Amino acid sequence: MQPDRQNLNPAISLPADALHRFLRGRRSIRRFQPCSIPSGVLMRVLESAMWAPSAHNRQPWRFVILNTAESKRQLAETMAAQLAADLRADGVDEDTIARDIARSRERLVSAAVLVVVCLTMKDMDRYPDARRQACEHVMAVQSVAMAGQNLLLAAHAEGLGGVWMCAPLFCPEAVRTVLDLPPDYEPQGVIALGYPAEQPSKGREPLETRVIFR
Repeated sequence: MQPDRQNLNPAISLPADALHRFLRGRRSIRRFQPCSIPSGVLMRVLESAMWAPSAHNRQPWRFVILNTAESKRQLAETMAAQLAADLRADGVDEDTIARDIARSRERLVSAAVLVVVCLTMKDMDRYPDARRQACEHVMAVQSVAMAGQNLLLAAHAEGLGGVWMCAPLFCPEAVRTVLDLPPDYEPQGVIALGYPAEQPSKGREPLETRVIFR
């Protein structure tokens, strides 16, 4: 039986095939052109990120925007210091550490804008037991991740490239300190945005390797 097309959301005008091509065309971009993002474009991207699904509709995401050379440099140096310490603790040689730090720093400082994606539990439910409270935190993490995906897709629609980096998870206190974040902000990742300076090519594994039908 075919679905009743008249019952579809009238606000959706993009043909399904075009939407699927758009979704499959998004890739992580790590190299950017040396030009800024118009403020109107950035605000449209952030507004679309806000329309992601969220647990209880509490919208636990918070976006911290870094669009100056100094703020991007400070964050890059802060995270680089933690990365270097972690790699040394792992016994990695200094040449490899230097290369990893240089690559990470370049991705951050060369982006037109960095969006530090945070969550807050401020408006989430509270439970007296640890099990349910842990589940509530995971729900907030999932909500913030979906907002990040919306942000990346909106950036893609605007002709921007972007990449999500999880480095703040490894040094949340340092990130919170260098950016002077409110104490309830939990850094989850940083999204680098800019106009692409590379052609990504990496695809995906075959669908059947990632799906189970029951």
